[in-house]
Amino acid sequence: MLHILGGAAQRAVAGVQDYSILSLRSLTNLAAGPRYMLDAMEQMDIIGVGSLPIVLLTGFFIGAVMVLQTGSQFTRFGQTALTGDVVAIALVRELGPTITGLLVAGRCSSGIASELGSMLVTEQVDAMRAMGTDPSRKLVTPRVLATLLMLPLLTALADFIGLLGGCVVSVFTLRLDAYQFWTRAIDALEFADLMQGLSKPVFFGFILATVGCYKGLSVRGGTQGVGRATTQAVVVSSVLIIAADFFLTKVSLFLADKVF
Repeated sequence: MLHILGGAAQRAVAGVQDYSILSLRSLTNLAAGPRYMLDAMEQMDIIGVGSLPIVLLTGFFIGAVMVLQTGSQFTRFGQTALTGDVVAIALVRELGPTITGLLVAGRCSSGIASELGSMLVTEQVDAMRAMGTDPSRKLVTPRVLATLLMLPLLTALADFIGLLGGCVVSVFTLRLDAYQFWTRAIDALEFADLMQGLSKPVFFGFILATVGCYKGLSVRGGTQGVGRATTQAVVVSSVLIIAADFFLTKVSLFLADKVF
């Protein structure tokens, strides 16, 4: 029993070490050439444009649901005008970055792991190394760079569409004036809220891209291993995003002097 636990602990430590090395190399590769910018732009199209429909659709309904939930409570106290404040703060600070990160992780982290895992199984990665091309530069860094750039943009769009969905529901269910909703939503936001909402996606994007690349490049067991790596990439990246969100929120509130 102790032998089994010891072996599992060694594999876990080795996995964390390999993941850390891969993540660090993906960033240091940006400082020196060769840079594969065409690959990065292709990944920006896949990750950014490809994720846009699901992010916008989800953002709209999240904003709409928030108005239904908060508005029903504010109506009891005759304070429905506060709905715009609550929806704006919750979306920009928390729900927009987190939901967008989880959606893109489910779609792209699994896709990255599947693509790289298939290349590894079919020995394309070995052929790349034989020709003198570093897989971390050619495969990992473009995907990390594309995700770092695209996720904040997707989050900003999700926030806006979420507020739009909240506005529509406020007008038709709470009978609020649209101008009043937007005015209160904008006035409720501070610069620290915007920085918090746009800095989180950078960390989330780095997590989902590096986890997807690591799981893809560490596939074992042929095509069945590719399937396992795809599932693990989604699970691990989602859990890490939720955990990172807690610590990033704590740090952001501390820096804004809003929590001790």
